[in-house]
Amino acid sequence: MNTTSRRLCQSLLLASAVLCTLPVLAQEARKVGPQQLYNYWIRLNTKVQVNMPNSGKNLLKPGCVAVSYLIGSDGVPLHVKVQKVVPASDLGPAAASAVTNFRYGPSLSNRSHNPVATYYVVPFNSPDDKAARDKLMAPCALPGYNQG
Repeated sequence: MNTTSRRLCQSLLLASAVLCTLPVLAQEARKVGPQQLYNYWIRLNTKVQVNMPNSGKNLLKPGCVAVSYLIGSDGVPLHVKVQKVVPASDLGPAAASAVTNFRYGPSLSNRSHNPVATYYVVPFNSPDDKAARDKLMAPCALPGYNQG
């Protein structure tokens, strides 16, 4: 292989490596709180399948689970992680399974499908009254998601 061919081959390999890293760089995301999420993504499904445990700790006690995740450019949750469970219970995996099944469409102001990091608070055994439900879910609010 001559020098020109070798350099061309090296350039093509370098270009390929740069192109392969672009999707990873595109997943760097702004942290957006649940109240501002509608500015970027709108959840399309109103009902989701949840994998509930048959037995475990505090399954019938009112509580909440905060689940963080990244909404990828295709509207599918990635890196789903249980962050907080109040009170302590075995409902974390159930909350994570719900969030994993969310699907989103971009808002009109997010036509580029920019990914965002956010979280969702899943209430369990919550009261019907909105004020009582908000009080139940308040301990699961996560700091650091106030960017809009």
